[in-house]
Amino acid sequence: MAQNFLVRAVGLAICLSLVACGGKKSVAPPPAPGVVVYTVVAKPLSLYTELPGRTSSFQTADVRPQIDGIIEKRLFKEGSNVKAFTPLYQIDPAAYRALYDSGLASLANAQANLVTANLLVERYRPLVAINAISKQTNDNAIAVALQAAATVASAKAAVQTAQINLTRTRITAPITGRIGRSTVTVGALVAASQTTALSTIQQMDPMYVDVTETITELLRLKREFAHGSLKTGGAEQVTVKLALEDGSAYPIDGKLQFSDVTVDQTTGSVTVRAVFANPNAELLPGMYVRARLEEGIREQALLVPQQGVTHDAQGNPTALILGNDQKVALRQLSVNRAIGDQWLIDGGLQVGDRVIVDGLQRVKPGGTAQVMPAAAVAKADAAGPAGNGNSP
Repeated sequence: MAQNFLVRAVGLAICLSLVACGGKKSVAPPPAPGVVVYTVVAKPLSLYTELPGRTSSFQTADVRPQIDGIIEKRLFKEGSNVKAFTPLYQIDPAAYRALYDSGLASLANAQANLVTANLLVERYRPLVAINAISKQTNDNAIAVALQAAATVASAKAAVQTAQINLTRTRITAPITGRIGRSTVTVGALVAASQTTALSTIQQMDPMYVDVTETITELLRLKREFAHGSLKTGGAEQVTVKLALEDGSAYPIDGKLQFSDVTVDQTTGSVTVRAVFANPNAELLPGMYVRARLEEGIREQALLVPQQGVTHDAQGNPTALILGNDQKVALRQLSVNRAIGDQWLIDGGLQVGDRVIVDGLQRVKPGGTAQVMPAAAVAKADAAGPAGNGNSP
């Protein structure tokens, strides 16, 4: 009995030993987790800045009277388009026509006196040569003729002034454009010295769009142009696109005209002006718009999908890079701006780097990973957490 028990105990020990040995042989390291990577490439990229702005008229002119009088007629329709020199108002011309006629009469009288004075000088000329009259009498005749000539000149100027005032009784459009509402009606008394305009004309084709840009942004652009990272064809070739207040795109591109040379001390910004053709009067003065300014072209732009960039505890952008040895490394990045669903990278990455964009939650710096198709990684994520192969 004791012998049988001993045999059984030895056999059990041998079996346990074999099982233990077999268990050690079956243990294998877990496979490296699968990830999706994006290989960084450099390519030309057109950059732009989108800024809010307001439209303004290309030209604006107030319609004002230059003489005093009563409005006799209004010769335009409010809100219509008018051409330069088109009659807009008629001031009662009776008083100014009378002054003009009076000036003509005075001029005729002065011209008649000048003829008489000149004839007298001609008669005295041979007489003074033979001392038939005194030199004083001849000098007086010449002086009278000169005075008559001056009176004629003065009368001509008075006639010209009266004619100008008579012409000004018909108020015309100073520029071509769309005229607004009239501030006066027929029968109103207007004066040359009044501060209120009779109406306002605005030229709306083309139209200006004024936007403000921070001086910091302008300085950044200048530095990038100077270093050659941005290229442009010059201010005359900078294209501006426009989005209207309802979000729709304006169909015609504009051109950059100028940027203000003075920085606003309260906001630290400068005004940038663009001009747009407006043949259908779709743009109206004072509209809120968003202007997209084409900055230039970055010849070697590095773009990375946004899902591949995270932030550390200090808020710095970072990315996990899969090296050629399948090791995962952490990189701190310098991010410029978002371009669609990608980040424009200024520093921290090089061409050829493999940025992990999917499977980030199953890897960590210093561990290993393997590149897999996106569908396989998504299936692994759906299956739940597994060994990540990143244990030291």
